[in-house]
Amino acid sequence: MSDQDGLLCAYRLDGRGGADELGWEDLGAVAAGTFLWVHLHLEGEQARAWLRGPSGLSDIVVDALLSEDVRPRCTPMGAGVLVNLRGVNLNPGADPEDMVALRVYVDAQRAVSVRRRKLMAVQDIRDALGAGRGPLDAGGFLVELSARLVERMGPVIAELDDQIDSLEDRALTAVQASLRAELWNLRRVAIGLRRYIAPQREAMAQLAAEALGWVDAQARQRLREVSDRITRYVEDLDAARERAVIVQDELATRLSEQMNRNTYVLSVIAAIFLPLGLLTGLLGINVGGIPGADKQWAFAQVTVGIVVVGVLEFLILRRMRWV
Repeated sequence: MSDQDGLLCAYRLDGRGGADELGWEDLGAVAAGTFLWVHLHLEGEQARAWLRGPSGLSDIVVDALLSEDVRPRCTPMGAGVLVNLRGVNLNPGADPEDMVALRVYVDAQRAVSVRRRKLMAVQDIRDALGAGRGPLDAGGFLVELSARLVERMGPVIAELDDQIDSLEDRALTAVQASLRAELWNLRRVAIGLRRYIAPQREAMAQLAAEALGWVDAQARQRLREVSDRITRYVEDLDAARERAVIVQDELATRLSEQMNRNTYVLSVIAAIFLPLGLLTGLLGINVGGIPGADKQWAFAQVTVGIVVVGVLEFLILRRMRWV
């Protein structure tokens, strides 16, 4: 089983939390009354051929599984349901907001899931089946899959909140232009996550409300809990975006105040030195008749005079409360 042939894994659930792992040759010999889960790589030619033929799925279901439309949604199809879900991308070197798509068709007897990139949530279910703590039936599989996907979202969104807290503290204690780039990146991540998590909330709510005979009341309640948890994550993302905007506005205000203060100081300095520059300019012109040109102490007298004029200007500005 590999990405090349398209079969990533296949399990026959034993109804007690465990499962038997199967290969291509075993898929046609699954007894009635057992639940089969087949997980496929979308690019595998053998997987596509199996979907079109031996799987027994209708053309509509197969087309939906192979479709490029991966927006989260829930669509009833005959006795089963097609669910497009998204999970955070926790693969090495990947951005979490580049969420990975998972297409799943589930009915009372089987589940067929297809993906292009690896999802840690699927590996969680495989590990649970290996330990004898996996889903028992079709409803349990839907609950387990959706819950694992949502569970993996939690740490990413919590880290986003921590980053916002850190940026808020730094924006209040110091004015750093580098914070603007960090804020932009944080808002980009929040928007990217919300783009797929928000419609997934609607898909999960619809899934919990569908009248599927093979989903019992307990599984339906757990699906509602998953939907509520996604709703909370969407609200957290909205709050993170709003907090990022507030921090950005505060940072822009503090940077503007700092610039205005610097401009004000430069204006005061220019106001003090403008008359002094006029005096030195007049005394520095190279024409005859400059007062004191032939006196030994003239330079010292002019220097003292300029200092006195400067002090007087400062006192006048101080009295006017300009400094």
